[in-house]
Amino acid sequence: MTDSAISFPDTWELPFVEVFETVEGEGMMAGYPTTFVRVFHCNLRCTWCDTPYSYAPAQPEFVASIKEIVARVQEYGHGVICLTGGEPLMHGEKSQALLYHLARQPYVRDVHVETNGAIDLEPFVRLRQEMRESGTPIRFIMDYKLPDSGETARMHLPNMALLAERDELKFVVASEEDFSHALTVLTDYPTEAVVSFSPVWESMPPARLVELLLVHRPNEGRARLSLQLHKIIWDPQQRGV
Repeated sequence: MTDSAISFPDTWELPFVEVFETVEGEGMMAGYPTTFVRVFHCNLRCTWCDTPYSYAPAQPEFVASIKEIVARVQEYGHGVICLTGGEPLMHGEKSQALLYHLARQPYVRDVHVETNGAIDLEPFVRLRQEMRESGTPIRFIMDYKLPDSGETARMHLPNMALLAERDELKFVVASEEDFSHALTVLTDYPTEAVVSFSPVWESMPPARLVELLLVHRPNEGRARLSLQLHKIIWDPQQRGV
């Protein structure tokens, strides 16, 4: 199927938290000016979550059509878009439609989707494949939840085989036990994705995480440290940055 054969209406509505511009705070696009589209709702409740305003019992800030969101993104005009949440892929076909319409904007060179590992990526990877002829740059950043998150059992393990070289696999590490678990995951599920380790600021000192990376050399020494720039530049509780 080619891009021209895909049909998603842009009149569908979804609940949102915010749309804003800033620099990407982490991952392969860290430091690049980016438009963030934060979708409301999440199917997980991680113990260390830093965006509890993106799911119940909080309420969405607004409901908008995909067409309206694309227009707001166009006003910023950045070539990098981050689709995030909450969990931006849990609205099913509506999530596919939002991703499709954002990714096909001609000025966009990178659309990365921050997903929590508990949503089946297969329909979204298939969409990426179907849009490939148009050169649309869709990437997935999957946050594999480690034991201290309280949500490890919810991970959809078949996702691991779907991640490609352009994608990212992120481990948020709250303890040395978390780090050890991540090593086991990488052994059991080798991946072509870029692997990054990010510390939970309150419980894993970044310097200690660096020590662990240097000693254990996960992913055959190709794993990287990822710090959240926005928590360094601004107050960690500040929104819209």
